[in-house]
Amino acid sequence: MCCRIFVVGVGFFSLCFLMTSLGGQFSAKRLGDSPFTIRTEVLGGVESRGVLRKISDMLEVILKRMDTLSKLDNSSTSDARRLDELSSAINRFQPAGLVERIQAIAQNVSNMAIRVEQMLQKFLSVFLSVLRDGTASQCEVPRDSRFPECPGKVDWMRARWTSDPCYAFYGVDGSDCSFLIYLSEVEWFCPPLPWRNHTSTPTQHTQQTKSPKRQAAFRTDLSVLLDQVGGGKESLSFMKRRIRRLAQQWATAANRLGAKLGQRWRDQKKILIHVGFLTEESGDVFSPKVLKGGPLGEMVQWADILTALHVLGHNLKISMSVKELQGFLGVPPGRGSCPLTGPLPFDLIYTDYHGLQQMKQHMGLSLKKHKCHIRVIDTFGTEPAYNHEEYATLHGYRTNWGYWNLNARQYMTMFPHTPDNSFMGFVSEELNETEKRSIQQNKVNNMAVVYGKEASMWKQGKDSFLEILHKYMEVHGTVYYETQRPPEVPAFVKNHGLLPQHELQQLLRKAKLFIGFGFPYEGPAPLEAIANGCIFLQPKFQPPHSSLNHEFFRGKPTSREVFSQHPYAEEYIGRPYVMTVDYNNSLEFDSAVKEIMRTKVEPYLPYEYTCEGMLERVHAYIQNQVRSTQPLLGSASGSRVIRPLFVPLPNSTALGWASNVTAPAAWPPLSSLRLLVSQEGQSCVEACQSAGFICEPAHFRFVNNKEALLEVQCEVVDSEINHILPAFSVMRRECSLQREPLLFSCAGHSPKYRRLCPCRDFLRGQVALCRDCL
Repeated sequence: MCCRIFVVGVGFFSLCFLMTSLGGQFSAKRLGDSPFTIRTEVLGGVESRGVLRKISDMLEVILKRMDTLSKLDNSSTSDARRLDELSSAINRFQPAGLVERIQAIAQNVSNMAIRVEQMLQKFLSVFLSVLRDGTASQCEVPRDSRFPECPGKVDWMRARWTSDPCYAFYGVDGSDCSFLIYLSEVEWFCPPLPWRNHTSTPTQHTQQTKSPKRQAAFRTDLSVLLDQVGGGKESLSFMKRRIRRLAQQWATAANRLGAKLGQRWRDQKKILIHVGFLTEESGDVFSPKVLKGGPLGEMVQWADILTALHVLGHNLKISMSVKELQGFLGVPPGRGSCPLTGPLPFDLIYTDYHGLQQMKQHMGLSLKKHKCHIRVIDTFGTEPAYNHEEYATLHGYRTNWGYWNLNARQYMTMFPHTPDNSFMGFVSEELNETEKRSIQQNKVNNMAVVYGKEASMWKQGKDSFLEILHKYMEVHGTVYYETQRPPEVPAFVKNHGLLPQHELQQLLRKAKLFIGFGFPYEGPAPLEAIANGCIFLQPKFQPPHSSLNHEFFRGKPTSREVFSQHPYAEEYIGRPYVMTVDYNNSLEFDSAVKEIMRTKVEPYLPYEYTCEGMLERVHAYIQNQVRSTQPLLGSASGSRVIRPLFVPLPNSTALGWASNVTAPAAWPPLSSLRLLVSQEGQSCVEACQSAGFICEPAHFRFVNNKEALLEVQCEVVDSEINHILPAFSVMRRECSLQREPLLFSCAGHSPKYRRLCPCRDFLRGQVALCRDCL
């Protein structure tokens, strides 16, 4: 009996091996089909199917009996009887020669499989031939002069298409056809394939369906904005506290500006705000330092930008992480090599340099297409020579920042120190008349507060002038310290530690003097102190600080020279609210402190740093800059004009746009244009300021022509790529126009050239806007 069982076992496993071998042989011929499906297709004869059906039935019975057998106990009589029944059944289903018959059938099946394989190969050969004559022939890489980069891009795709999953997301599978489809319908490097169905517009050329314009309405409820800002970080908590504290002032400002604008239509814009420097991906070094005396200027500005855009009534999305950024933009899955999956869903994007870098990583080629929608919040500014990537690289202006090839007005600064950029700003708290009277009554004439929250700011030779100050005034500090480590400040300094904003305001309202140490540069604190009735005393820099001689400015995309700690306060506010002296001159410093104690001032806040001033400025940018960020070249009217474009203005050395020449549409309007010529070595910033104007980079396109040079004796007029043009050389009588509009620069200067400078007038208290700009 055991022998019978052994024989049956051998037969069963032989059959399993045979069927597995046949199945495996067939499965190698057609991927995706099961071996049993193919078996049925190959064994088409009635007799063969009958034999295999009998074999299948026999195996099923054997399996059932073997399952029963495995559960038997050899000592049981009834179980022995079951074994006899199994043996009888096997004998009945296994006639003599069955194994030989099975082997013969298997050989026939194997022969049939070989013949089928030969037929499949022949069919495949014919099929590929058809493809080569049909669609495949249309996937040859085109040589089209309109798309010169196509062959190179196809070669790149052949080698690197697996480097980013986003290519597979768009259907790339490694074939030349898929490469050409992608490069013509998702990107724009290859021509459209004529055999493709073009009912759907290619991704990169998809025009966003224009929804009906909606009018923006002023908002005074900030609760929705506070929810959007979110939480979880001390930096966000700081920003939300600031938004709440100034809520009433924003509401009052909205009502005032609404009355000023009347029923004028304002487009509601879809705006994305991505605060890159607060994302975890950028390191977010600011949040942990909020409660330890770290810099707050950027967070102050971002909080005010968010509030201004919300109050103006625009549709906002706020991103504080790369994941949120990807979701809002519709970035395809992958590593950022591919463009967006659809049109840009925003009219404007406000971000910073960190956010711009993140957008480059995740938007792929779409960033280049949508750059005109971006506004970069840039504290210290970016000059055109640093912004133009190729020019900066060739002429030594390349830094870790800049080089984005934006229109320079797309960079938005904290102070109006670089006219090439747009002045965004922030706000300071505005006092009412009752508060102003209370401050003047409670001022402590001999009380000074030092501008310096970090202990390191009190080192490096501060003792000498602090001793002089201490002779006349009680010195207070707000230096951060931990309980176990008091800060290293002079013993005569009354240190209050790091104060919440409202407590700092109360301290400033009592103090007579707010004194700077020379750092930080251009922060909000001096304006807050002046707004609370303090006089700001700051050091003069001799020589001026710049990227050439000071580590802080090294690597920043500007050549600006800083002559004091806070140039805006010195130039735009000045005495009696601001005094700038040489701290190394003890007599000059002593005299300044005495003068401050004798001087009475009222709290003062420039209009452009009020909530209303910021709303007015941002409103003007949003409604007008969108359609005017792309500069033009050539003559302002597109062809040479016989009559003069520019005429002398009464009581002025400047020229203005001729009233009898139609002024092209522009913002700022051409009624504000004042054409001046600089001295050798003088920038247009300085030339315009000396005449009481502001350099306006948007007007360069109207003075970059021969008509503007009519009064100059030019023997040669050519065009070049240089950030000091348009300009002329008096000695050589050579005149040069600008060939690269991104290099129009108010800041550029050369000792060999006099520059053509487009200046403009400006509103009192609102230097960013001309008189007719609203």
